[in-house]
Amino acid sequence: MPGRVSARASRASAAGQDSQKSSTQTLRSTRTSVDHRASSSPVADIPDEGETTSLRKHVAAVFADSQKSTAGHRKLVINLRKIQEACCYEPTSKKGRQDDQFDEDDFNREIVRCVLRILSIRKSETVGDRVVRFLGVFLRVASDKDNQIASQDPDMSSLPETPTSRLSNAIFNTLLQVLGAKDKVIRFRAVQITSHMINTLDTLDDQLFHILRLALLKRIHDKEATVRMHAIYGLTRLAAEVDEEEAEDSDDSDSGAAGVLEKLLILLQNDPSAEVRRSLLLNLPLVPKTLPYLLERARDQDPATRRALFARLLPALGDFRHLSLTHREKLLRWGLRDRDEAVRKATARLFRERWIEDCAALPAARASGEDDEEDGEGKQKDPNRAADPSLDALLELLERIDVTNSAANGIAVEAMKEFWDGRPDYVSYITFKDAFWAELTPESVFVARTFNEFCRDTSKTKDARESSKLMDMLEQKMPEVTRFGFLLEMEIKKLVEVVKAAASGGPDGDGDEEAEEESVSREFVVEQMLTMAATFDYSDEVGRRKMFGLLRDAIAMPELPEEATRLVAEVLRLVCGDDSQGKGEREFCGVILEAIAEVHDTIMGDDEKKDEEDGDESFHSARSELSSGSGRTKKKPAKDADGDMSMDDEVDEDKAIREIMVNMKCLHIAQCMLQNVQCDLEENAHLVTMLNNLVVPAVRSQEAPIRERGLVCLGLCCLLGKNLAQENLSLFLHCFAKGHPELQTIALQIITDILTTHPSLLAPAPSASEIDATSASVAGQAVSPLLKPVLKAFSKALKSESPEVQSTGATALSKLMLSQLITDADILKQLVITFFDPETSANAGLRQALSYFLPVYCHSRYENAARMVQVSAGVINRLGTLREAFVEDEDAMEDEMVTTGFVGGLLVDWTDPRKIISPKEQGYLAGKEVEDKVEDGQASTHMLMAEAVLERMVTGQTSKDERKALFSMLNKLHLTSSNQNPELIRTVLELIAEATETRLATDATSRNVLTKLQTTLLKLIHDSAGAERGADETAVDVTALMATPGRRRTTTGRKGDDAAEEDEVTMQLQRELEATRIEEEDEGDESKLSALGEKEEVAEEYDTSQLPDESEMQSLVDSLEDDEDDEVL
Repeated sequence: MPGRVSARASRASAAGQDSQKSSTQTLRSTRTSVDHRASSSPVADIPDEGETTSLRKHVAAVFADSQKSTAGHRKLVINLRKIQEACCYEPTSKKGRQDDQFDEDDFNREIVRCVLRILSIRKSETVGDRVVRFLGVFLRVASDKDNQIASQDPDMSSLPETPTSRLSNAIFNTLLQVLGAKDKVIRFRAVQITSHMINTLDTLDDQLFHILRLALLKRIHDKEATVRMHAIYGLTRLAAEVDEEEAEDSDDSDSGAAGVLEKLLILLQNDPSAEVRRSLLLNLPLVPKTLPYLLERARDQDPATRRALFARLLPALGDFRHLSLTHREKLLRWGLRDRDEAVRKATARLFRERWIEDCAALPAARASGEDDEEDGEGKQKDPNRAADPSLDALLELLERIDVTNSAANGIAVEAMKEFWDGRPDYVSYITFKDAFWAELTPESVFVARTFNEFCRDTSKTKDARESSKLMDMLEQKMPEVTRFGFLLEMEIKKLVEVVKAAASGGPDGDGDEEAEEESVSREFVVEQMLTMAATFDYSDEVGRRKMFGLLRDAIAMPELPEEATRLVAEVLRLVCGDDSQGKGEREFCGVILEAIAEVHDTIMGDDEKKDEEDGDESFHSARSELSSGSGRTKKKPAKDADGDMSMDDEVDEDKAIREIMVNMKCLHIAQCMLQNVQCDLEENAHLVTMLNNLVVPAVRSQEAPIRERGLVCLGLCCLLGKNLAQENLSLFLHCFAKGHPELQTIALQIITDILTTHPSLLAPAPSASEIDATSASVAGQAVSPLLKPVLKAFSKALKSESPEVQSTGATALSKLMLSQLITDADILKQLVITFFDPETSANAGLRQALSYFLPVYCHSRYENAARMVQVSAGVINRLGTLREAFVEDEDAMEDEMVTTGFVGGLLVDWTDPRKIISPKEQGYLAGKEVEDKVEDGQASTHMLMAEAVLERMVTGQTSKDERKALFSMLNKLHLTSSNQNPELIRTVLELIAEATETRLATDATSRNVLTKLQTTLLKLIHDSAGAERGADETAVDVTALMATPGRRRTTTGRKGDDAAEEDEVTMQLQRELEATRIEEEDEGDESKLSALGEKEEVAEEYDTSQLPDESEMQSLVDSLEDDEDDEVL
């Protein structure tokens, strides 16, 4: 056991000085040489370090063994600690005393020497990580033992200076000088060792603490992500202590020590490396200041970072109830709806395993206490064992996520679905007895609703045995239909009572808020029970009649909220049943009309009785109500002499308000009815009556809410009758043209639904034979007079200033164009331009809809891809103009708009013939690699693209950026020999020749693109001719043909009388091919091409000397005989 600190820490022994004088002097001067060596290249010559001593051998041997495996680190730490004690402490006995004696400085220098050897080890070498880990273990063990020795001295301070602390300071001082080295490997290892030591040691010198913090702050902006990551690892240990000290000692936020945590949070939000952000996520201190920033990573771009948040950070965070309600709701929504399956599973596991355990802790503790009292002495609970199922814990969990509000958008429903799926113990435990139904709360009824849905949905995916087991369990736990009807009736009565109480309010108005909250809770309970009722089987006539009577009375209640009314209508339609003769729908419509009349009479009350003195037994139509009501609402209330409104005016105003209420309620009930019927409008007398007496007057109303709801009902009626739709389509177009944004959105939705339901209102989409492959123009577009105003309306929608109108118009057009109801190329061009327009960058709905529509539209049909080819050149031109104007804007950033080259790449990908699905292969090509998906007689879409792009460059004025994008598109085209049109190939070759003559290709890259395209087309001719002629004919080298043009060549199978004709044909083809060839580049251009990455193998592949042989040329010439007088290429 070592004793006190050796005097050799400050002086060397006399015997050692004589034997190691030169060596000691060298070691003492090591600091200067190390500083110079560490900042230089790792391959620099190592200076003379003096004679090799026994201490150096032992220390080097320990470090050498540490890089082999981490399994032996414990033993190596013990060995190195013995060496340190021998150098730093006086031995208690002279036994085993060595001849060579070394002091503490010698030991520290040898350790630093070994540390310097680690700096040049690359990150990919695991030996470096093992040595760094060994160093950290040794420093931790040595520090603990030094503190134990120092604690025996009563005169020592609370933070004594020990040999290990001095060794750590020596290592830190050495590494500080190389943290900014030019070599990235040295910077990486230096930061890694520094951060690892900071996280290993318990204490640091105050002065060194600040120096290390400033040095690591500089490294968080290093260009290497690995360096930044390890710098963050070290700073996160210092961040909390730094900010606490500065908050107490200084208010200067601009000081060098200030803002460590703020800088790390900025880095967490903006660092481009996912590894750095993930390292910050897992290492930042969990304090209230950092928590919102950490939770933001649930929306990180990297799936692994999002998964780390849900799988590692949140489970380690502790009780989730410390989070705010907003954070809980967002975390569930983001996690359960994440695009990555692993993130969704991690979120579901967090909800059903961690959060439920936090809620079950208190009930479990209570149950455990009761068991301890009964048993006398309780057993120690396993902390890893899950708590027993508890209904109270489940209800608290749902209360903590605010199920009343989160169930509307489906978050709580999805969460409970995952909960039931992963907790079979709760599925078996839960029961719904009479006491459960007697006092329903929003949380308890939601448990019953989700359990019912889980059992019914899961039984559809399981085998017959499991399905039968689940349904039997559900029937045992849920009440029968008749019993459920009575329970629902009781809850509806409670709802009506609290709604009336909330509407009336207390005498002083204090009870309004409580009554409003209670009405929301009761409404939620009724909605959940109605949702459950929609899944029941009504084959039991007793239960069906009970539900029918209950729902018939409920829908006629004016106090019933709109969402509950909608659910009542859906369940009532289900209860009425369905048959081939439409008896169920007629009964349903009759019940709804009776309910509308009853609602009207209930709200209007005594005023209506006075109006019915003329003997009219039926309720007043909405036409008369709206006409009288609108006339009264326009009048200004008359005032008496004192300036107050007269009694009659107040009565009239109150009646006008009630008229608006009754019409809104009646229209909503009618809308619910129309959404649940599918019969022909003209064959249902109830629907015709409702249309004439309620819907049409509402559309003519002067009140905006009534007019909008009437417009929706009229649109639903149009879906049930084609004639009505044809008559009123112009009305909806007029509403879109003259209405406000909300009305425009409604009109667009109605127009889209009408055209989808009645496609014959527009000219039918032409067949594939009616489409010209080169222009993709649709014949007969002007057949229907409705087509032009419809296209005009959608075009106006895409230009609207309202984001909602824009996104609605884009979504509507996507549906209509995918169904081939609209095939206009101009509207397609406008859609593409709108998609890339920087002004729509903030419209996420529009961007999301078009990002899905455009590739699906092009890949679904050949005609659609050909239509996209037709507009591609115009799109590039228009977007180039937009980009020039956007870049000139001082307030705009150039990176906010994509380049024309990127757009061109997308257009080429969308029109790729390999991705187009032919009608014969719909649904059968998933995962298969195919060539072109074109029918016989149809040209390849990329061949059409080549023609369109070259035509644009040859005939139009193009800017430099536009030409660059067009040449890039030509370079990405996929051209094969299958189903190619010879005339189209000839046209493209002519355009290439014209582009060469006009010198459109101003640089080597562009000229190379034209050469490559020309060679590809010539090879297509070669392959096509070879396939037609067959393999039995003898091939003739075209190189010889070019060398001796006058020589006659014949094939094996040709007769003598064809030789003369073949000679003339050969000469003609030779002249055309010579005229088509692009001039060879000079040596300077060749070097440029080589610098651009064009390798010799590629050049040989497209060698123009490899032209068709004589037999294959004949097939090409046969196709050109009718055009002998045309201009030579």
